[in-house]
Amino acid sequence: MLVASNPLIQVTPGLMIWTIVCFLIALFVLKRYAFGPIQTAIDKRRDQIAQSIAEADNARIEARELLEQHRALIGQAKSESAEILADARKVGDAQLARVKEEAEADRVRRLEETRKQIEAETSRALDQIRTEVADLTVDATQRVVGKVLDTADHRRLVDEAIADLDFSALERGRN
Repeated sequence: MLVASNPLIQVTPGLMIWTIVCFLIALFVLKRYAFGPIQTAIDKRRDQIAQSIAEADNARIEARELLEQHRALIGQAKSESAEILADARKVGDAQLARVKEEAEADRVRRLEETRKQIEAETSRALDQIRTEVADLTVDATQRVVGKVLDTADHRRLVDEAIADLDFSALERGRN
């Protein structure tokens, strides 16, 4: 047998048995009081991590769904705003057209009223001119003849004077 020169490497059967017994006792104590609780803590931590990963995956999926819903809502809002703007433009154009039509109708009505007033004033002026011409004719006749005429003579002289006057220029301006 070889004898080891170092006493730490020498095989001693009694020491070896006590070392194995102490090792087994330490192994039993560690397994019973240390490895079990450590393994339980590791398993619990593994379950918590797995649950956190599952929750994170669920949260990510939910966030994607919410993002898609948000994008869809934004798209819908954009289309609704475009529709609202188009409707507002249509309403504005319709109101503008209505105002233009009303203004045109008002202008035509005022022109017609003005034309009627001008015709009425022209008729009244012509009648007034005829009356004044008749009165002037009667006055002139009385001065020239020097006598007062009766109603029949007045009427005849007025009709002759009016017949001699040319009112056609005035009546053409009226039409």
